[in-house]
Amino acid sequence: MSTQPEHGELVIRTFVHGDEDAVVALWEAAGLTRPWNDPRKDIARKLTVQGEWFLVAASRGEVIGSVMAGYDGHRGWVNYLAVSPNARRAGIGRALMNEVELRLRDAGCPKINLQVRETNQEALGFYHALGYSTDDVVSLGRRLEHDHAPTES
Repeated sequence: MSTQPEHGELVIRTFVHGDEDAVVALWEAAGLTRPWNDPRKDIARKLTVQGEWFLVAASRGEVIGSVMAGYDGHRGWVNYLAVSPNARRAGIGRALMNEVELRLRDAGCPKINLQVRETNQEALGFYHALGYSTDDVVSLGRRLEHDHAPTES
């Protein structure tokens, strides 16, 4: 896929190992990283499961966006959608989501789920503008592996 945002030619392609440093820096700049999640471990994990659905958006050879998608046969999931702060509002996030939706639809996926932190109003507004709605559910989680040793108090 290729479109023409104001940042020059945009190419959406599958992540390659040489993208790792740029993607981690992108996630940090976008505020997606957390101390309890090692982004490099998340990348390594994704590459073992549907790695072809780990996409980056590049303009002039520079990674300016990313998204991870997956499908478990029941629901599709989207994680780590990020656009470089200086490249936002140029249609890059929308282009990444369109590509993910196309791939998930082609795989037979009936519904996409994603999680957004309640405090991230900008992201919530973005997804609502794309037609996503808030589901009446509670998100639960349990760590099976700790990326960093828990701090003792």
